[in-house]
Amino acid sequence: MISNHTTLIDQKRQSAADLSAQVAQFIAADGQIQILESAPFNPIPPVRSKHIDPETVLKRKPKGLTLADRRALKRMADALL
Repeated sequence: MISNHTTLIDQKRQSAADLSAQVAQFIAADGQIQILESAPFNPIPPVRSKHIDPETVLKRKPKGLTLADRRALKRMADALL
């Protein structure tokens, strides 16, 4: 199979050779390569605090009027007229 990316392969070949030479030099200088466990793919999110600051004011949307409340309000408005 012919690759359209032969120029990319040729460009990376020199970098790979340089890296290989550096690894060989490191090992020749009594360097040791350690194979470690990889990091988890999805880290666990930090734990949320259960503490609520007492100065924080919780803003909640008030419930809308029910049908019965709207009818009573309409009757009161009509009685004023």
